[in-house]
Amino acid sequence: MGFIILVNSDQGIKRKIETSFKKERCYDFPIVMMASERRIFESLNFDLPEIVILNCTDPRVSYKSIADQVRKDSWLHSFGIIGLYDGEQRKEQELMEELKDLNVLVMLDYSRIASHIVKSVNIIAKNWQLIYQKDISSHFLQQSSGSFSIGNDILSVSIYAGIAVTNLVQRGFLAPENKMHLQLALSELIFNGIEHGHCGITFDEKSRYLNNGKSVIDLVIDKCKDPDIARKRVHFEWDIEPGRSVFVIRDEGEGFDVSSVRKKVDTNDPLSQHGRGILMAENICESITYNDKGNEVKVVFKHDQSVAKEAPLGFAGEEPLYTKAGDIIFKEGEKGNFLYYIASGVYSVYHKGRVVGSATPADLFMGEMAFLLNNRRSATVKTVEPGKLIKISRKTFVQVMKKFPHYGIFLSKLLARKIVRANEQHSSLIE
Repeated sequence: MGFIILVNSDQGIKRKIETSFKKERCYDFPIVMMASERRIFESLNFDLPEIVILNCTDPRVSYKSIADQVRKDSWLHSFGIIGLYDGEQRKEQELMEELKDLNVLVMLDYSRIASHIVKSVNIIAKNWQLIYQKDISSHFLQQSSGSFSIGNDILSVSIYAGIAVTNLVQRGFLAPENKMHLQLALSELIFNGIEHGHCGITFDEKSRYLNNGKSVIDLVIDKCKDPDIARKRVHFEWDIEPGRSVFVIRDEGEGFDVSSVRKKVDTNDPLSQHGRGILMAENICESITYNDKGNEVKVVFKHDQSVAKEAPLGFAGEEPLYTKAGDIIFKEGEKGNFLYYIASGVYSVYHKGRVVGSATPADLFMGEMAFLLNNRRSATVKTVEPGKLIKISRKTFVQVMKKFPHYGIFLSKLLARKIVRANEQHSSLIE
């Protein structure tokens, strides 16, 4: 991913970030601190970083001036922002309101830098599509989707939930002051999947751990010493539709008796282990429903109609395609008239009958080679895990490219990443 720009003049903040990276032994992302606006914009224009850490309460650097310049120049829309702020000076919802038209992925109070900055960078690096998702959904799609596969890491949960909810604030579907309520509700439901679905933690077990001066994080880490538990994932997906957003959270556990937990919630029973997440979600969302097994919850959030929204920039009517395991998306030799945006799912790529690769939401698109070269498909793509694709026509794509030429840089990076991955796979086969 290259280096990270830290827009900041505070040496204390710089040391805190560097210490966090050293503690986590994360050396893949060199950090370059800048405070001069001239140097900042020179680097944004020509070095093309993909992550910018922006100190929004730095008295010597005007985040407003930087934000204004980015708004004016679409060429500067090719990075994701991790915002930092001093909670004693500013409120997160105020900053989110000011910056909602920029690609802010995470907003961290100074007090959370040590615990969350490295996790935030790693999540963005592993989910590279996040950097371009806001622009793409605005310019190509009337609806948008996203998905995460979350490991049993309690501290990372709020980051994943925050990224999904921030998307709603940016698009004017959720008032900034309500962001934390929805983020907490979704986080609690994901916590349930990890603590109870995967780890099987009981009320008594949790109480004993806390009484001994340990935390739930320690308990989950102990549970994950079992490799069968450690490999489990919580699958978090969302669809932003006209008028509402739908969140689906599914764990890989045995499920639970939803009706009995609801009774405990209704009677304020302290043994209601799953109850807090359910109650929080019910207070802010239109509906919350579980599957029969109890390992999947669907949360429907009705968009806030009182929030001012900008007119959509893109094109409505692009065709969603819901796939199931075994579905053929396209075949080798077919004409490549459509590009596919990968919202969710896992797909295998076959060439001459052999598996040569895979595609996931981290790849953003598939089928772009034949599409761009006006050629025939060089491979067959088959669904491995159910998902959702968006078919984008050549006409739509060309119209958007004409209007937003900075996508040329994005496509270059996308293709470069795929070439690097193909080279690595090829070299491993030779070895």
